[in-house]
Amino acid sequence: QLQLVESGGGLVQPGGSLRLSCAASGFTLDYYAIGWFRQAPGKEREGVSCISSSDGSTYYADSVKGRFTISRDNAKNTVVLQMNSLKPEDTAVYYCAAGYCIAAMGGWGYGMDYWGKGTLVTVSS
Repeated sequence: QLQLVESGGGLVQPGGSLRLSCAASGFTLDYYAIGWFRQAPGKEREGVSCISSSDGSTYYADSVKGRFTISRDNAKNTVVLQMNSLKPEDTAVYYCAAGYCIAAMGGWGYGMDYWGKGTLVTVSS
C-alpha cells in the first residue's frame, strides 16, 4: 500500500522553528517530486514548497522564501521541510504529496498523485 505520513507538527511561538518530515511506505520517494502544501481554516489549500525528482530543483511560495527549506534524505526515504522564523499566518494543516512540480510563469506548477493526511502546525504565543 502506497502511503505518505507527515510528522513534526505542533505548537510553536512566533519566531520559532519546526521541522516537518514526510515519510513514504510502499514506494521510493526519490522517483517523485515531493511537495508541501498547507490549508488554513477557511482558506484554500496553497503550495508551500516542492523539490523535483530530476535535478533537485526547489520551489517556494513567496510567503515562505528565506524562511523555509525543503530537502531530501533518500537514505531514510523522507523529505524534510525546515521552517524557521514562523509567523502566526503560517498556522495550518501541512500536507506532503508525491508527483511532479515544474517552473511556471509567476512561480511553479504541480500535479500530485499521492497525499498524506496532514500534520497541524500552530504558531501562537
